[in-house]
Amino acid sequence: MEFSKGHGTENDFVVLPDPDGSLDLTPERVAALCDRRRGLGADGVLRVVRWAALGDGPPPEPGVEWFMDYRNADGSLAEMCGNGVRVYARYLAHRGWLSGDELALGTRGGVRTVRLDGDEVSVDMGPAAVGESTTASVDGQAFGGIAVDVGNPHLACVTDVPVDHLDLTRPPGHDPALFPHGVNVEFVTPVDESDEVVMRVHERGVGETRSCGTGTVAAVVAALRHAGRETGTVGVSTPGGRLRVTVTDTTTVLHGPAVLVAHGDLDWESLA
Repeated sequence: MEFSKGHGTENDFVVLPDPDGSLDLTPERVAALCDRRRGLGADGVLRVVRWAALGDGPPPEPGVEWFMDYRNADGSLAEMCGNGVRVYARYLAHRGWLSGDELALGTRGGVRTVRLDGDEVSVDMGPAAVGESTTASVDGQAFGGIAVDVGNPHLACVTDVPVDHLDLTRPPGHDPALFPHGVNVEFVTPVDESDEVVMRVHERGVGETRSCGTGTVAAVVAALRHAGRETGTVGVSTPGGRLRVTVTDTTTVLHGPAVLVAHGDLDWESLA
């Protein structure tokens, strides 16, 4: 089985080309593949499949050829992955499956427009839906935050506590009534005078990751609101590198690097 390995600010993925939808991608195989001892190791799997060959999921939209079939490291399906979308687009360009520098890409969170510009890949993430105020808890300490939907659920907490002091080895506590299917939790510093923030994230189905594209968008939306603003462009420092998020009156755009680091062959049967 052919594979590639890529990352967006060290949020890493195994990329599996399956344009005709013939791959038996079970949750068990995904979990084994993402295990950093049993498999290749990754935060998730990107199956590169034509939307018409997907077999399940949302019906194809006219003019959209490719679909990002994204799986979390535990094998569960995910609606959206901002860094994954950008790595997916980089892979299409690498294979020669992308004409031009822009494409519309299907995801379970909706169609996303992606643009490649040299080392940077940007994705229009659509408008972020802000929900209720609530709290997350780490080691018994409560952090105020807001629910933000970016095609998948987030709880973004703006805090003056140094985020590198937080223990994110376990999922932060949250309100299960508000997030019955789990939630990605971000801890982000207030926007400073240079329009920069620092963020860490615990992703559902994965654990703490070095970066998270949708989480970065949710964090910036929360940080701007904390600063009394609705729009703006903010730089985000994550443990894996720096991203930028632009929030407008109508949409959000995630900008950053997407890198392919390896290509090879995988013993598929060993993951059964």
